[in-house]
Parts: sequence; C-alpha cells; structure tokens
Amino acid sequence: MLIGELSRRTGVRTHQLRYYEAQGLLDPDRSAGGYREYTDDAVLTVDRITKLLGAGLSTEEIAYVLPCTTGPTPTLAPCPELLEGLRARLHALDDRLASLARSREALADYIAATERSTAPTPSR
Repeated sequence: MLIGELSRRTGVRTHQLRYYEAQGLLDPDRSAGGYREYTDDAVLTVDRITKLLGAGLSTEEIAYVLPCTTGPTPTLAPCPELLEGLRARLHALDDRLASLARSREALADYIAATERSTAPTPSR
C-alpha cells in the first residue's frame, strides 16, 4: 500500500509517517517509481508507535523498544536491557512530576501571599 492508504488506515498524517521513517521506525520498500510501499504489517507498527508515543516515549526510545513489541496492545517482550531503559524513563518522569509539584507549591504560595497583601485590612 502507498503512504496515503497507510495514513487512511491508521489515522496518522503522511508527514508523520515520513517522520517515523526518518527516525527508523518504519522501513517501507520503494517502487520502481520511487513511491513508498508498505506491507499490511505497517498498520500494526504505526498503531504500536502511536500507543508508545501516548505512553510518553520519544521516537528515539520507541526505536529501541519497538523490536521488543508484540501484538496490538502492544505487549513488550523481555529484550535485553528493555526494563532498564523503561525504568530510567519512568524515573525521569517521576523527577519531572516532583519538580512540577514543587513549582506548583511555590506558585500557590506566591498567589496566597499576594492575595493576603492586597486584602483590605479590617478597621478598628
């Protein structure tokens, strides 16, 4: 199938499919005329890519994980160093969440302090 058909079947825009190819996530054949030709398996691959992106993985991380995926969910097979890489990604997300929580708390403190200083003082 050509890229337009793959786009229609997956709901992923053609420029994104070309980006996935540039990142090494898709490897279409080329016709004699130079057109990309995808197998039916590309539909499943694109679906896996979309779901892994939804899990917060970068395309670089997906390139590492994708060979370890099976099924449409996808399920991850225990490839070498897979869990180590995923745990590192989870740790990085936990660090970002903690940083965001600290920023949120500081901002809430600034708002509360500003509201206290602008509130009318009761008359005696």
